[in-house]
Amino acid sequence: MSSSQRKIIHCDCDCFYAAVEMRDDPGLRGRPLAIGGASDRRGVVATCNYEARAFGVHSAMPTSMAKQRCPQLIVRPPNMEKYRDVAYQVRAIFERYSDVIEPLSLDEAYLDVSDSQHFSGSASRIAAAIRAEVRVEVGITISAGVAPNKFLAKVASDWDKPDGLTVITPAQVADFVIDLPVKKIHGVGKVMAGKLAALGVETCGQLQAWSELALIEEFGRFGRQLYGYARGIDSRAVGNNRQRKSLSVERTFAADIPELAAAEEALAPLLVEMTRRLDNQRGLVVAGAFIKLKSDNFQTTTVERRQLAPVPESCFRELLGEAWQRLGRPVRLIGAGVRFASPREGDGEQLTLF
Repeated sequence: MSSSQRKIIHCDCDCFYAAVEMRDDPGLRGRPLAIGGASDRRGVVATCNYEARAFGVHSAMPTSMAKQRCPQLIVRPPNMEKYRDVAYQVRAIFERYSDVIEPLSLDEAYLDVSDSQHFSGSASRIAAAIRAEVRVEVGITISAGVAPNKFLAKVASDWDKPDGLTVITPAQVADFVIDLPVKKIHGVGKVMAGKLAALGVETCGQLQAWSELALIEEFGRFGRQLYGYARGIDSRAVGNNRQRKSLSVERTFAADIPELAAAEEALAPLLVEMTRRLDNQRGLVVAGAFIKLKSDNFQTTTVERRQLAPVPESCFRELLGEAWQRLGRPVRLIGAGVRFASPREGDGEQLTLF
């Protein structure tokens, strides 16, 4: 597939840890907030909201320095278990639109939607749908960039933060990169940017005046990448090569589900979606099934069972009933999934859900 045909989305949650804390405690909204270690324990800022950034606070800054810059700064310790749970919710939304996903961290990922059939293959409409679903179902905002390659998609996602969507079409690439600062190039940090500035190069347009050979002589192998990035060229594929261990779908509902019968009705379309996504997997063997529920008071339980394919729908219903009894409360989230066997365990099996 040529680069002009590729459709890459880079999604980046806005001030992720801080956004989750503001979601759970509305009293923090509009106030400078940092997530990190205490200032009296040599702590550092993991992330902060935009109100704190207005005072010059940023990640990796000592908390004591952050408090000096912003005396009214609220500092909360990180809750990684909660953040991982939220990241899982966001990832589940990504998986509705693509099976080719490359996570970079808990709060950002690349998606290749080149072959997606959603919205007639419109990457910009897919990105808009993802952002809307994250806002409604997860309660945080996400910025996204759409472009023909990873380099430009990542630049685009940062172009209109927070809560923005920027699209760079193949026809716009040449004009877009002319004035793009070289510090936006993947791999160009402060030191490299300083070296380029000393050579009179601050934009990609200026960098285009250098030949590939000259850049290689000046910067080694990275010179070849600089030559391509300056022209908006990036052939890197979205990496999706890790052995997959599971596949799941889940929904967070606008209104809590009060009864098991209603939960069973809500489960049915989830199983249909999971079957559709399983059809895109090859060489993986179903070896287990599970149901995940989150109650109205945010308690989570997961019930699973070893089950070789084909997995009957009745299995998921039984797991749902067991999970429901554990919580004994209305639920706000239902998830259904399968575990995959290791290649040795699954040799010769078929990938079939029902």
